[in-house]
Amino acid sequence: MADLRAGWDTHIGFGLANPAVFGLLTDPGRGNSSPAAAAGLEVLRARVHRVAAAGRLRVTESRAVELIHAAGTGAVLALLSVPPEDRHLDLADAMYDAVMGSILIDMPTLPENSTTAAVAAFRALAPKLPMLTDAERALLSGWLNRADDNRTGPGAPSPSG
Repeated sequence: MADLRAGWDTHIGFGLANPAVFGLLTDPGRGNSSPAAAAGLEVLRARVHRVAAAGRLRVTESRAVELIHAAGTGAVLALLSVPPEDRHLDLADAMYDAVMGSILIDMPTLPENSTTAAVAAFRALAPKLPMLTDAERALLSGWLNRADDNRTGPGAPSPSG
């Protein structure tokens, strides 16, 4: 969690200190051609993966990365859109808190009727289980996909059962 927050602070600080470079890195017209932007996303993915492995995510890793990335980029662009003397830097802190509140569970223990954090933790840890064969990993992946589908797809059980 500390690494995730440090990365957020670094992202915001870099964007505010280097608005022209930040604009180039986040320009949608450039596509995903920036090696620096791709490397930054990989760092974010690795940090989110560690949070998932700890059982703290209430959303998938990819969704968490998307939300954090969008919120961080949006916070910098919003702050850059006003003169420096009029910027309220606590906007970035409030955005971080809002995103973390939407993607994290408070404690590593799961709510009684929630499987999302458990599924995310298993997904994060499965590649590190050397005792599993490739076939067993594929079977586990299939079960985890089914758990996600049953939770969110048609015919998903209602909270009352």
